[in-house]
Amino acid sequence: MVTGDLPQAALGRAGPTGRLRVRWVMLLIMFALSVMAYVQRTGIGVAADRMMPELGLTTVDLGWLQTAFLVSYTAFQIPGGIVGELIGARRCLFFMGLLAVAASFATALLPALMTGAALMAGLLATRFVLGISHGPIFPVTAGVNEAWFPAKQWSFAMGFLSSGLNVGSAVAQPLVATVMAASNWQTALIVSSAPMLLVVAIWGWYGRDRATEHWAVSAEELDELCRDPESHGRPIVTLRQTLRLLANREILLLSLSYLLMNYVFYLLTFWVFLYLVQERHFSVLESGFLAALPYLAAAAGAGFGGHWSDLLRNRYGAAWGYRLLPLAALPITGLALILTVEASGAFWAIFGLCLAFFAVETTEGPYWAATTEVAQTDTTIATGVLNTGGNLGGVIFTPLVGWLAENGDWGAAFMTGAACSLVAAALWLLVDARRKFISTVADDDIAQVMA
Repeated sequence: MVTGDLPQAALGRAGPTGRLRVRWVMLLIMFALSVMAYVQRTGIGVAADRMMPELGLTTVDLGWLQTAFLVSYTAFQIPGGIVGELIGARRCLFFMGLLAVAASFATALLPALMTGAALMAGLLATRFVLGISHGPIFPVTAGVNEAWFPAKQWSFAMGFLSSGLNVGSAVAQPLVATVMAASNWQTALIVSSAPMLLVVAIWGWYGRDRATEHWAVSAEELDELCRDPESHGRPIVTLRQTLRLLANREILLLSLSYLLMNYVFYLLTFWVFLYLVQERHFSVLESGFLAALPYLAAAAGAGFGGHWSDLLRNRYGAAWGYRLLPLAALPITGLALILTVEASGAFWAIFGLCLAFFAVETTEGPYWAATTEVAQTDTTIATGVLNTGGNLGGVIFTPLVGWLAENGDWGAAFMTGAACSLVAAALWLLVDARRKFISTVADDDIAQVMA
């Protein structure tokens, strides 16, 4: 984060009182990046309705394509966080965005070049590369938020970015379904992914790693950041630091709880469209628009949760302030999943999906902000650990959901999600975000990094 030891040139900048803070513009660009990342990763779940019969894929095959993405996405969380620290958030997100576009385009173009087993291998490879490109996005943006925002706004900033990923998932449903109905699934994937090029171009031009590096930051905004009592210096990336973060009690507990919570997240993110088609018997176009509703509810939940989490943290402190919302929201999530399964009418099932997604996403801000509170200047790598744990939930459970869906047992998938929600809530009772990770970097480590 920005330190009190700021360059005199930075401290001497003039800027009108009350002007829009650069950090909010940065957050809006990262929001757009979050939207596009989830348009890319969610679009294949909609395109699958045409892909599967055209390419001879089964629901189990689709599950493995989703798993290929999740494996590389999960595996690249910590390395992606390290890369983000070493080369900076600006360059990391720019190059990863370009790689994501290339992988998405390749998924659409492969059927024109190969068939059979070679095609399946190629699709697995493109999804694997897409996972690598998306891996650093949220750990790196969390590090940007730690550096650009005061501690009292961390939860809202991460909740707002989580709103972006849900907006992206909501946009992907009708967008891909509409383009696919008018043309084909290949065109739908290309059209839905192309805007990422504009977003990464804007980020490359405007984004900066720290407030002291940005030409538009006023002295007033710098003063707000350097007076923050949670301010820290620039992180030093070493193997020793990374291993200590991996072993930190609070980060491990948060990661385990996040793993269980993310089973529900991925159940809803990857499978809601096919659930509405296969179990509730909506048409493809109807499902495309109706499947957007839970994501919009999730976007509202993430923003709501981030705002209230900050208020609770500032009132009750880091321990109970971050706990209270997950302790209430995760059991509600489980009840909503049960309602979805038991609902006799299709539209009551959609209400259950919306409530489940709203409730589970209110916890995104607390998870990421609590990790930031513990890790401080080591946030980028620490949230890489958190998101590794979270996405292991997808890696473990996505093939299971694919198998259950293939056998028509959607009820079991939703019931296991309800159970995971309750255990995830219980783990929050053990988390104490007041226990800070103490950075202990030896002089020889610093010398090695600086050299």
